[in-house]
Amino acid sequence: MGKIVGAALVSHVPPLVMPEDVRRAMNNGDDSTLFAGLHALRAEALDPVEADTVVVIDTHWFTTIEHIVAAHDQRAGIYTSEELPRGMCQMPYDMPGDPELAQAWAAAADGRDDTWVTAIDDPYLPVHYPTLNLLDFLQDREAGQRWVSAGVCQTADAQDFLLFGEMLAEAVAQVDRRVVILASGGLSHRFWPLREFRQHEAADPDLHLRTPEAAAADRAILAMMAAGDHGGIIDAQPEFRQHAPEGRFGHYLTMIGALGGRACTAKGRQFGEYEAVAGTGQAHVWFDLEG
Repeated sequence: MGKIVGAALVSHVPPLVMPEDVRRAMNNGDDSTLFAGLHALRAEALDPVEADTVVVIDTHWFTTIEHIVAAHDQRAGIYTSEELPRGMCQMPYDMPGDPELAQAWAAAADGRDDTWVTAIDDPYLPVHYPTLNLLDFLQDREAGQRWVSAGVCQTADAQDFLLFGEMLAEAVAQVDRRVVILASGGLSHRFWPLREFRQHEAADPDLHLRTPEAAAADRAILAMMAAGDHGGIIDAQPEFRQHAPEGRFGHYLTMIGALGGRACTAKGRQFGEYEAVAGTGQAHVWFDLEG
């Protein structure tokens, strides 16, 4: 019987994979704490739980009429971002997959008329950087750790995402795996207009987040994460949606649905600071589930 042994909200922002001198140039000479934060998260939280499979809820993989899970045995290739090809170009990746878990996740929706989940192993299915940017930081290549990506359905609401997470938990229970869930995406997610963009590349959220109200909303969400008040975060979604959370906050909601939804009281440990990136709110928060 499988078990979810850890989970985290993680930022995937492009500066993470840029050279240090570029990151510092964007941030008034200082490096982003998100870079060191991901390394610390792996050493202090992810590696100790010895995950066999990592499931990434990928906020750049938008689906429309169903939830979709990647069900490949292996995904490997070279990635250049269509969005930011200067900063993310010709990046090699190699990810063993977990088709057994993906198929079990899809099967959990069989016979239901309130949700749809499809497992896809098409070799031409695109891969997105909210998954790939995490690999050099978090992937245990030597252990052959499996990585599975799932999309964020753009027609889903909070209840749909929570249910998608519940079905992930059902699937994990059926397979012999130790699973970590990574909700790969940000908090509030509005960018600066193009003509103002380069004036706001630094990390201070009080100076560079898109609005003070969005910064306050992000901090309120992070405080509830630290307290383990996931019911409060779920209740806050109508108000938080006013600040355009990335992926409709489906990455977090799917993750927390798998951890029990409102019943989950796992407290968050933040790695790195809360930072602004191009006007959006970003943080890494790990939720301990064992010990």
